[in-house]
Amino acid sequence: MSDDDNSPISARTAKQLFAALKGAPALVLAVSGGPDSVALMWLAARWRRSLARGPLLTVVTVDHGLRPEAAREAREVKRLAAELGLPHRTLRWRGAKPKTGLPAAAREARYRLLAEAARKAGASHVLTAHTRDDQAETLLMRMLRGSGLAGLSAMAELTERDGVVLTRPLLDVPKSQLVATLRRAKIGFAEDPTNRDTTFTRPRLRALLPQLAAEGGDARSLARLAGRLARANAAVEVLTDGAERFLRLRDRDDAPHGPAARSFEARAFAGLPEEVRLRLLLRAIDALGHEGPAELGKVETLLSALDQALAAGPRAAANGRAILKQTLAGALISLAGGRISIVPAPARRSRGDFKGG
Repeated sequence: MSDDDNSPISARTAKQLFAALKGAPALVLAVSGGPDSVALMWLAARWRRSLARGPLLTVVTVDHGLRPEAAREAREVKRLAAELGLPHRTLRWRGAKPKTGLPAAAREARYRLLAEAARKAGASHVLTAHTRDDQAETLLMRMLRGSGLAGLSAMAELTERDGVVLTRPLLDVPKSQLVATLRRAKIGFAEDPTNRDTTFTRPRLRALLPQLAAEGGDARSLARLAGRLARANAAVEVLTDGAERFLRLRDRDDAPHGPAARSFEARAFAGLPEEVRLRLLLRAIDALGHEGPAELGKVETLLSALDQALAAGPRAAANGRAILKQTLAGALISLAGGRISIVPAPARRSRGDFKGG
């Protein structure tokens, strides 16, 4: 870790972190009470005071109802926000909590509540305090889960969600620098014990980071890798856009396209790079399926089956019969007559749909 990683963030650096947001009408700051988000609030408030005109800042704390200390931490955030001259709201995640997948469910609820708060406040952006350390952990989690190039790009600085832009201005800032900033300002913060609870995957990976850093895989290098993968992913997306246009031009509007169907000339499709073909299928299945996003591994298996059918199927395809027909994520994919077609699959029939005679 460099000396800079342990130094407080200067007013000049903070100005650079938030410069792109100067023209926003209003901003919501997501503040839990931990060091990262408290530093975000303090830095944003100092930046806003330096402007003659700038966005209205609103601090929002989400209480997930999972820890008894959360209510007290929300009150402490409210007190500090008041000292900084910022309005504060506490939102609560109500209702039953899932027994499995709790971190993901809590994250989904948090973003939903933050987006609602932003709309009420007239804010264009929600600012979260994800750091370089979080980026490194996210990359490791997704790597272990077998994510593709898009997933390994980890978190983006800007993400649109529910009509609001999620912004992560601290994504290239180490957590240690935020802690140093708060210590110099003599500002306290809470420590969430779930961040050390090895029942969950992220804390277990966090505990491994010092060992990885000793081998050269510190948070800085992992975050740099995520950035390079994001760059590559963006380039492949441009190639996929071009391939989509190319396939449509070859069809000369004869093939079905639009909200109810996608269709590709099989021979032209087969000539494209494998990653591009995979993304074309993913796009079509996600657009037309009705059972959620398709799993990457299952689309890879589908593509392999299509390739095998295309390699072996000219004779079988001559009579127009489907030589491959498969459902995936609520979409029906078929290969017939030299074309690959994707349409919505018929809804599954429940047991109640069947009646005895």
